Formats: sequence, structure tokens, C-alpha cells
Amino acid sequence: MTNPLLDDWTAPYGLAPYPLIEPEHFPPAFDAALAAHMAEVEAIAANPAPPDFETVVAALERSGELLTRVCSTFFGLTGAHTNDALRRIERETAPRLAKHFGAIYTRRDLFAKVQALVEAGAAGLTHEQTRALERYRLAFVRSGAGLDETGRARMREIKRRLAELTTQFSQNVLADESGYRLVLRREDELAGLPDFVVSSAQAAAEEAGLTGAYVFTLSRSSVGPFLKFSSRRDLREAIHRAFVARGAASNPVVLSEIVSLRRERARLLGYANYAAYSLDDAMAKTPEAASALLNAVWGPAVRRVEEERAMIAAAAQAEGFEGEVEEWDWRFWAERVRRDRFDLNEAELAPYFQLDNMIEAAFFVAGRLFGLRFEERFGLPSYHPDVRAWEVFDADGSAIGLFLGDYFTRPSKSGGAWMRAVRSQERVAGEVKPVIMNVLNLVKPRADEPALMSVSDAETLFHEFGHALHGLLSDVTYPIISGTNVPRDFVELPSQLFEHWLLTPEVLSRFARHAETGQPIPPELVTRLRKARSFNQGFETVQYLASAIVDLDLHTEAPDPLDVDAFEAEALARAGMPPAVGMRHRLPHFLHLFGGDGYAAGYYSYLWSETMDADAFEAFQETGDVFDPETARRLRRHIYSTGGSVDPAEAYAAFRGRQPSHAALLAKRGFA
Repeated sequence: MTNPLLDDWTAPYGLAPYPLIEPEHFPPAFDAALAAHMAEVEAIAANPAPPDFETVVAALERSGELLTRVCSTFFGLTGAHTNDALRRIERETAPRLAKHFGAIYTRRDLFAKVQALVEAGAAGLTHEQTRALERYRLAFVRSGAGLDETGRARMREIKRRLAELTTQFSQNVLADESGYRLVLRREDELAGLPDFVVSSAQAAAEEAGLTGAYVFTLSRSSVGPFLKFSSRRDLREAIHRAFVARGAASNPVVLSEIVSLRRERARLLGYANYAAYSLDDAMAKTPEAASALLNAVWGPAVRRVEEERAMIAAAAQAEGFEGEVEEWDWRFWAERVRRDRFDLNEAELAPYFQLDNMIEAAFFVAGRLFGLRFEERFGLPSYHPDVRAWEVFDADGSAIGLFLGDYFTRPSKSGGAWMRAVRSQERVAGEVKPVIMNVLNLVKPRADEPALMSVSDAETLFHEFGHALHGLLSDVTYPIISGTNVPRDFVELPSQLFEHWLLTPEVLSRFARHAETGQPIPPELVTRLRKARSFNQGFETVQYLASAIVDLDLHTEAPDPLDVDAFEAEALARAGMPPAVGMRHRLPHFLHLFGGDGYAAGYYSYLWSETMDADAFEAFQETGDVFDPETARRLRRHIYSTGGSVDPAEAYAAFRGRQPSHAALLAKRGFA
């Protein structure tokens, strides 16, 4: 059997030959790639020459090219277009990969070479080389290379088992998400839903093979509008309960073991808890620093929630509602308050936010700020017909990379939205141009209708495109410091900052055009939108903060064994959680924390980065031009293109001239 994963890839930008790839190609490809990588590592370790940067760090950076290629293809599919065969292979492969890398990063002979380079000092090394060397030293240390043999063996087993558990956790959540449909057939069940929501639900039903029906799924772009507009309280409760119950039946035992193993891992390395271990390699440095920021915003947010609750209760009572406002009621009545208090109905806004226009809007902003140009490409190999591709050109006309967009929800795709580096920028062994993908989960419209978005969905698109620019504009030599390979509480700065340009007059006037008439959004509607922006920010902020607080508590002081529901309730009670708000992500479906290690003890990072993004956008506002060329030049040079080659605090200071303050953050959230 020929294996396309092992053949030369001749498509532009090294794209995988997706149409030729079948699930059965992956196991032998992983066999070959793992063996090739280990042989390369053995050669590096066995090199008798005195260690230098080229024969150790650069050699490690060049190693594993085939494995990187196979992993990128495989995990791209398991996230965005999976099936039973791929899920089975994922369950088998994830712990195998963890064992492979655990064996490499606990090798005493390799660690000794890296440590010798560190002790020799930075003489003769470039700044990038010094950073790359330090990242390798840290990777070995945090993997347990400095432990005795018993400790190293236990560390390898912990990482292998964690890979099994996080894979299982993710697959359990996807199974619950893809297995649920709220199927409506009667006119009265659609009460309150605007036409664009009904049309999307009809399209979802047609795609599922259901005639005369309307389908709502557990995708946020489906659940959100239903909770906001549906007059049927019983149906709102049903879909809300299904949404918050994702993973509840299968994941508490899984996440309990994950938390226990993470605690053990941290203690093996001398840390008091996993939060201390995780944040030691972040801007915050300590759980106490992260908690201080969360607490600084918690008080104003809770006070705002109480004000919002009073308005919502009054609106509900005015329309004859009796009883307490519950979680499945809040967004519905908040929308009524927004309509009455600010003369703004989100259903009125949706026709002005079309997916195609918002994509073009993001490209426009990237062009104005950084001189980039995007040309759509057709006929490139892809894993699904919905995936679109654009070649990206710099201001001088040179090609800098490829951008891919996969925007619509489907049962084979994990929920949420993310950026993925299909191929990272680097030049350790020749110029490699990046291939960067954005994945969203918008409800797909009928074939004859445009894809309409909420303002929140449009912000998500801009957010993920900010991540994409972080990957596309990367300009470094070594993969370990390329693109988004930066501390977790810095990585959200480029993405959250980019959101600010969505509602600027220059963008709205060009791209917020009515789907039927083509007319630009009226200035008075924009004014109403801006006035309403701070409304319900208390609710949104408390939902986020509650999840971040529980995350830090869980990775600081969780009992063993862990009762997930009880721990959640106790942590929220200690914080003073207002009723009827709820966490943005309950623990059994909290993929940020348990679908991998990336955001574990790090969900606070969105707020940490927001402190910087609010302050950074003020740098543009202070000039009187949100596209100020000189400020944009500094932004690209010091934030978007440097990857992890510069300490993030130094990078921010180089852009802004100082460190950020909390004032801009509180003003942005409407709490100033």
C-alpha cells in the first residue's frame, strides 16, 4: 500500500494531500515518523564532538520534520473533521506520542549537552539563539530531566497517562455535543425567533435529513441565539441544561484523575501545586499575581451584575413574568432590556454582519495596519469542501504564507473556535512560510442565503484572525520560538487587540452592509450599538471570571479524591457568585483545561492579556488615527513578528514605551 503521508507533498505551501489520505494511513505513518525522529535524536546524543549550538539546539530544531508533518495533519483532522476510525487511532496515538517525547526530554545525555551550553554563556550566540537555548533548557527541566531515575520514569508515565485522559475528555465532550439535537416542528415552538435564526435552524435540519423541521445544536452559535430570542421558556431550559451538562456523565472521573496527576507532576518538580508550576513559565509568575488581577475586576463586575439583575427583573415583571430569573432566562430578558433601554435589537443587527463581509473586513484591517493583501485560491487539497484558502502577500508583493478558514459547524468538528498552525514559520533549515488556519463553528445557512453573524460571532472571527496574524507575521529562525510559541498569558494579546478594529467607523462603513439592500449600517444604529456595549458586561465578565477563579482554585487546592460538583459549588460560594449567572465553562466540558495542558491554571490569561490589549489600542487612539502607520509598525515589529524571541514584558514595553495599566481594561469593560 502506498502511503500519501510518507510521499513527497507537492501542493503549494506543502499542504497535505487530503483527498488521498485515509485513516488507515496514519498508524504506519506514525510508526515511520517516530522511528525517524528517534534515530535523529540518538545521533544528536551520540555526537562525540563538544556540544555547541549548531550540533545540539539547531539539530534538535531540524529533527522530527516527518513527525511534525504527520501530527499536524492528524490532529487537524481530529479537531475539525473526525470520525470513529480517527478517534480510535487518536486514543492509541496520543499516549504513544507522550511516551516518545517524554523519553526524549528526560534523557540525561541530551540534557547534559543543553546544560553545558547554558553554563558556557551566551558568548557568540544571537539573541534568538539564546532564547531558543533557554526554551530547550526549560523544556528538559520541566519534563523532569533533572530528577533521579525513579522520578524520570514516573514523570514519563504521568505524561503518557495524561495524554490518554485528555484525549478521552475531549472525545467525551464531542460525543455529547454531536449527539444532541433540539428538533422543533410546530410554529408555536419557534415563537420569538427572528427569521435569520429560523432559517439557519431549517438549514441544519435539511443537512440532517429532516424535512419540515428546525434543528438547534449545542454549538454556541446555535444555542446563543435560541437563549436570546426564544419566547418558549421550557425549550430555553431544555437546551440550556443540555449545554451545561456536556461531559457531566462521563468526565468527572476523568478530570479528577487529570487534576491528581498534574498535582503529582508539579510536586515531583518541587512546586507546591500545579498552578505554581504552570505560572512559573508565564508573565504572571505566581497564582497570587493572577488571582490579584481576577479579584480586582470581580468586585466591579459583581456590582454591575446586581444592577443588571434589577433591570432584568423589572423588565420580566412588566411583561407578567412571575418567579425567579434563572440562567436560561437571563439572556432572553437582557435582550428585552437592550431593546427597551437602548432601542437595540440584535435581530436588527444580524443582517449587517455577513460572514463574507466580515472576512473581508479582517483582511482590510490587516492591510491598513501591516500592508497585507489576501488573494483567494481555489483547487488546493482540503479535508472538507467548506475550507477556503487565501494566499497572503506583504506590502512589497512577496508571498508570506497561506491562510485557511473553516467556518461552519458540523458533527465531525469540536465545538468552539481556534487558530491552528498547519505549518509554522521558521528558517532553521531554509525558509518555511507559514500555513495558518482559523476554525469557527457558525451555523451554516441554506445554499441561497448569506451566512449572518451576531456581533459576538464577528468578534470571535476577528479574535481568531488576530491569532492567525500572529502566526503569519512571525519572523524568526527557530520553530521553538515561532509564532504563538509565547507564554499563555501573552498569546491572547494579538488576538484580543485585533477585535478592537471591528467596530471602528472605517470598518463598519465599508463592510457592515445589509444582506438584502446592500446599504451600510446606519450611523444612528451604530450609535445605539456603542451605547449598549457596556450593558450586560457584568454578566459576561462574571461568567468568565468564575471559570478562571475555579480553574486556579482547582489547580491550587483541590482535594483528592475530587467531587467535581461539590468543588465547583464551594469555590463559587467562596467567591460570592451571584445567582442565575453560571460559569462560562463548567468543569466537565472545560476543554481549555482538560482537552490538553495549554490553559490549565491559565484561563486567567484572557484577562491578563486584555489588560495589555486595552492599553495597546489606546496607543492608536492617542494618535487620533486607529490605523496610525508608526504605531502599526511598532506593533508588527515588537508584538506580531517576534514570536517568543523576546521576553513578553520587554516586547510590550518596546511597543508601548511602558507596562500597561488596569485603567484601560476597566474602561473597556464599562467598569471605570
